[in-house]
Amino acid sequence: MNKPTLMIQGCTSDAGKSTLVTGLCRLFHRRGIHVAPFKPQNMALNSAVTIDGGEIGRAQALQAQAAGLQPHSDMNPVLLKPNSDTGAQVIIHGHAIHDMQANEYHNYKSIAMRAVLESYNRLQQQYDLILVEGAGSPAEINLRDRDIANMGFAEAVDCPVILIADIDRGGVFAHLHGTLALLSTSEQRRIKGFVINRFRGDIQLLQSGLDWLEDDTQKPVLGVLPYLHGLHLDAEDAIQSQQTIGDGQQLKIVVPVVPRISNHTDFDPLRYHPQVDIQFIGPNQTIPAADLIILPGSKNVRDDLHWLHQQGWASAIQRHLRYGGKLLGICGGLQMLGNAIHDPEGVEGTAGSTPGLSLLNFNTTLQQKKQLRNVSGKLLLNNVEIHGYEIHAGISHGPALNTPLVTLNGQNDGAISDDKQIIATYLHGLFESPSACQSLLEWAGLLNTEQVDYHGLREAGINRIADAIEDSLCPHFINNIIK
Repeated sequence: MNKPTLMIQGCTSDAGKSTLVTGLCRLFHRRGIHVAPFKPQNMALNSAVTIDGGEIGRAQALQAQAAGLQPHSDMNPVLLKPNSDTGAQVIIHGHAIHDMQANEYHNYKSIAMRAVLESYNRLQQQYDLILVEGAGSPAEINLRDRDIANMGFAEAVDCPVILIADIDRGGVFAHLHGTLALLSTSEQRRIKGFVINRFRGDIQLLQSGLDWLEDDTQKPVLGVLPYLHGLHLDAEDAIQSQQTIGDGQQLKIVVPVVPRISNHTDFDPLRYHPQVDIQFIGPNQTIPAADLIILPGSKNVRDDLHWLHQQGWASAIQRHLRYGGKLLGICGGLQMLGNAIHDPEGVEGTAGSTPGLSLLNFNTTLQQKKQLRNVSGKLLLNNVEIHGYEIHAGISHGPALNTPLVTLNGQNDGAISDDKQIIATYLHGLFESPSACQSLLEWAGLLNTEQVDYHGLREAGINRIADAIEDSLCPHFINNIIK
């Protein structure tokens, strides 16, 4: 007998699918239900390392936390990591197989669907309830052929679907009504109701619209979720600029946003630190004066390094260092700081080599096999505990690495320049450890640094959305999900 499965699909990207699944995972976990999240196909450059040594979208890792689980590669069996406007690295069951152009991947979908169903069936055997997140919108009719992300999956496993839309963007009734109208008859029957997300205002002023929608579609509005100010949940892909600013001393941090920036959730703890003013600099913007510049991870380091030069940011970084500013490179950012990046096999694009910024004396060679591991160890600035994860294809060698920044699982990683003005590491999540974050901010020049419990902030965010769902969604429907 199949275990209950419910799928959340959205009218648009960022409609609230990830948030709703996260909150429902926590809600059922509280009730003692053995629940697991699942996303058949994800496209994102923010990823997490799983307990089985694979790679999945960060949203599914957050949902696993909400369900009281360690993330597993079966929770997101297909992950697409774009490395150009028309191509992406295809990751199946946690491991990269190879890069594909969009047309090539479209033809591959029937094979990818087999991987999706294998993972789903394994979860079915282990859990009481599966909560599935769709991708984009089911009304993208150009993508319906061989669909594995939305209704194609729902029809394959015969599960009910909730459709969610974001009212804060406007046009919520058009989104819901239009999306339903573009579905096939069997798909329309699969929709069990609507959820409206991020509402602020007087609910009575919305009631006439809700009544019309229910009358016209013969589908119930299952709930209206409030706009939760200051809600913190890991971003699936889009960079979040919201931050907490206190009244005291501020450390100014700048992050140059390269086109293929990856794992920018590294900076979430800094956005929520009351003593940090973090600014993300985009195309055609000038890097302003700052205490610290952080070069982020990248899915295509050589192309992003070329783009960084085109923006004039390389010379701005040199000027920043001349004026005594600090510089940190994370993963791809670390590789940029070296003398050269070699890609003899074309792992991230055209085979070849690209000169680095030559700020640290080492070279990097990209290899087909990724380093994927959760790690812990010591930050050697002052020997405090640190933890995080590694996701990278490059191996770096050179004298600068003889003065490491961290030790991870007993191995040295990264570098500290002789003048301690520049540091670098392959470690993602390095700001999530409160003591390590405090130490890094002190190195960057912040005095009397406060410690922030980032894990506690994330847990509070999960609980807030779970509470809002419990208060706002039809209790009869929630209770019936598991029957």
